[in-house]
Amino acid sequence: MQIRPRRSVLYMPGSNARALEKAKSLPADALILDLEDAVAPEAKSAARDLVAAAVRGRGYGNREVVVRINGLDSPWGAADLRVAASADAILLPKASAGADIARARAALIEAGAPSTPLWAMIETPLAILNLGDIVAAARQPATRLACLVLGTNDLVKETRADLSSDRTPAQYWLSATLTAARAGGLDALDGVYNDIKDAEGFRGECLLGRRLGFDGKTLIHPDQIAIANSVFAPQEAEIASARKIIAAFEQPENKGKGVIMLEGRMFELMHADIARRTLLIAAAIAQTESR
Repeated sequence: MQIRPRRSVLYMPGSNARALEKAKSLPADALILDLEDAVAPEAKSAARDLVAAAVRGRGYGNREVVVRINGLDSPWGAADLRVAASADAILLPKASAGADIARARAALIEAGAPSTPLWAMIETPLAILNLGDIVAAARQPATRLACLVLGTNDLVKETRADLSSDRTPAQYWLSATLTAARAGGLDALDGVYNDIKDAEGFRGECLLGRRLGFDGKTLIHPDQIAIANSVFAPQEAEIASARKIIAAFEQPENKGKGVIMLEGRMFELMHADIARRTLLIAAAIAQTESR
């Protein structure tokens, strides 16, 4: 099983050459070079050229480089997709149905990049209602859909929800997106936290996202990277426990057993699977941070 850490996924405006250069030294697991919301209409063409050069330059080391294109129905989307096709993945905005995923895949094939993975923004009420249809597209290997990304700010705008005091109004979006992602074998990233000066509030939101099962969080500022990396990484106690569980199942007296007792608790084979994934993600993070 190949696992790629996606604890911290930082949006970078595609129109800002200085920010694109600075991103080469930031400890984020992944970067989203944004051609959509972060770029004014009159700057779209210039931003596309900057992002195309950044992707071609391959100067981001082991960081996963994803390009958020403009919608395929927009005046810029098709050209964005062509220049971004050599990135590690393309992030499709406002994906609202499985047909959107299929259309983006067809466009990538036409652009000569059939193997480029797709990520999909879940940021409209229709997308929430159509999560099953979107995930059904993911079950077709040819679509190469790899990740769902929550766009909570857009969902707030569209639903008129109020998240100013807590995330209770967003619980349905969060749980539905996470559940759909897992049903399709996909990663899932939580939405952004807007108050870059509120480190403790950000940490709390990361902790909630991790408890819900998200793989990481999308970020809007480099100062948020360290907290996201810490919260979404397996903790030392988790790693130690995972090693104990795997070692116990590998004992000769437990070979072939579906259930064992360890330190007064019952563990099933599924717990061994969870433990193996914990160690794989910990190893992947260690490898990433050693480079």
